[in-house]
Amino acid sequence: MKTGRRRKEAIAKVERDRLYLIQEACDLVKEASFAKFDESVDLAVRLGVNPKHADQMVRGATVLPHGIGKTVRVLVFAKGEKAIEAEAAGADHIGADELVAKVQEGWLDFDTVIATPDMMGQVGRLGRILGPRGLMPNPKVGTVTFDVTKAVQEVKAGKVEFRVERAGIVHAPVGKRSFESDKLRDNVKALVDALLRAKPASAKGQYLRSITLSSTMGPGISIDPASIEA
Repeated sequence: MKTGRRRKEAIAKVERDRLYLIQEACDLVKEASFAKFDESVDLAVRLGVNPKHADQMVRGATVLPHGIGKTVRVLVFAKGEKAIEAEAAGADHIGADELVAKVQEGWLDFDTVIATPDMMGQVGRLGRILGPRGLMPNPKVGTVTFDVTKAVQEVKAGKVEFRVERAGIVHAPVGKRSFESDKLRDNVKALVDALLRAKPASAKGQYLRSITLSSTMGPGISIDPASIEA
């Protein structure tokens, strides 16, 4: 694929074999992004785990202090008082059986799904639709809960879920190019802190193998893990 001039200039700004301090990386990711739109900024962390072993699965969620710069559309499966609570908390779509049927028909106009435990019997039927898209509610990340007010508010405030992939890598958004670099730094630290808290007891050796920050179109910037853990 042909590399455009602006991308070549962006790549030239990053020293390929250098480990940048976290603040340097957050400054540089803004400088090296070149698209005309407000690019997302993402973090990729390679962990010293083997996800094939159940006791080395890393999964969780954390609320980033400055959000991700995106309006998140929240769907809540709930009835009665819990549906009223979800509406008061700012959920975009609330319902029960009628919403399950709507999703089964192909409707997917939402970014996050929350469900009360009593709704999971019906929601479970949506596994083939929601599962591959990473939208299935799960108690481990707080999206199956009776405390729908807290769940909706956290998602709206910038909660991100993470799950290690088969290659041992976690990908997650940490903001937008338009963010001040200090805010990107705070979000990166919050996500890495959450990954450290989720470290499996069975994980041996170096846990944070590599950390890479990049914008949607920009080059990857390697971060020195020690500058985040400090």
